[in-house]
Amino acid sequence: MESTAEFRQKLMDRYGKEHLSYSSLKHALGDMRYFDMYMKGEIYKDSPALKFGSMYDMFLFEPEKAREKYIIVDPEIELQKMPSSVLSSSRPTATKLYKEHIAEIEMKAMEEDKITIPVGDYNDAMRMIDRLRVTGLYRDYLEGCEFQVEMIKEIDGILIKGYIDALGSDMIIDSKSSRSINKFRYDVGSFCYDIQAFLYTKAMGIDKFYWLVQEKTYPFYPGIVRCTDETLFSGEMKFNEAIGNIATFLDKGDDYDFGKHYAEFSV
Repeated sequence: MESTAEFRQKLMDRYGKEHLSYSSLKHALGDMRYFDMYMKGEIYKDSPALKFGSMYDMFLFEPEKAREKYIIVDPEIELQKMPSSVLSSSRPTATKLYKEHIAEIEMKAMEEDKITIPVGDYNDAMRMIDRLRVTGLYRDYLEGCEFQVEMIKEIDGILIKGYIDALGSDMIIDSKSSRSINKFRYDVGSFCYDIQAFLYTKAMGIDKFYWLVQEKTYPFYPGIVRCTDETLFSGEMKFNEAIGNIATFLDKGDDYDFGKHYAEFSV
């Protein structure tokens, strides 16, 4: 591969930034068109699951900031502001007036740089956090940590930027919500969480990495998952592969033929 200085300059020339992130590296393991779109800011995922995860993390790590950022929308409270014609409807929350009322709340929130969340999602997040405290996981793994720590570090000459959920004196903890604790081991590979673990441990010089995982449906079963040396090695191999793919892509520039790029592997 070319020198890291040339690599970073090509990133800067094409995207206006010389750093990469866990998400960009993950995309570089697949279709390079998707990587290119991500780096250009043309991909923005806004699914309910991602919204909930972001909200949960903020209430877990930065509760005061979360109370300023989020507006909780409770249908029972909002319906009290509606005229009798809405309340007498068989489905009050499905009426035009009610929907317009909620849309006004959402619009005002956007103007104030805030986010609306359903009261049910807020209640679930609070129950999840309570369970972490009841089990002792919050005390054992989060107390005394720095939260949402910005990281801008070089790894083998490549500039990496990210945010560490919880940074302790001798360990890193990453919060994940999951459909199933038992299936999380497969999520690590599927979503390339191993790259994230490698990046953070390598950059911070800390060997211990844990995922604080919690199921997002009642009874919100939590668990602590230790990242093994084998998983860190897997993350390092994926990191090197992603960097190689990006270097090839940047070297060809506008001459890169997206149409000829395809996956090839054995199972």
